[in-house]
Amino acid sequence: MNAIQPSRPPLQPIQKRRVIPRPKRHLRQRSYQVMALESTAKIAVNLVITAVAASALAQLLSYHWSQQQKLGEISTEVKLMEEHVNGLQAEFSRNFDPQQTKTIMQQQGYRFDPSQRRVVLMNHDRREDEQTESSPEEK
Repeated sequence: MNAIQPSRPPLQPIQKRRVIPRPKRHLRQRSYQVMALESTAKIAVNLVITAVAASALAQLLSYHWSQQQKLGEISTEVKLMEEHVNGLQAEFSRNFDPQQTKTIMQQQGYRFDPSQRRVVLMNHDRREDEQTESSPEEK
């Protein structure tokens, strides 16, 4: 057993490298800056979205009001046309009513039934009578 033994260095305690702690302040400060930048970006994006939404809402409201105004005008015209159509329908049904034929002929043709007498009403004002009776010299 005469083998050559490897030489062992003397046992000395291994000196640990002294780790100098990095100041964590820079890391924290950097993370706060990143968080602040991120929050600022989020707020800016939200403000832009809010402005766009408000603008779109304003346009929609103005369009809605104009459409309501047009709808009111159209409904007024529809009511007027309905009244006109009802009047025309009544006149149409009256024109084609066999019982009304004689009266319609009298109204439109100025012809009268022989059994009827014609009555003519005349209005005479006293002033007109006085002016016609007065002499032409006074005029």
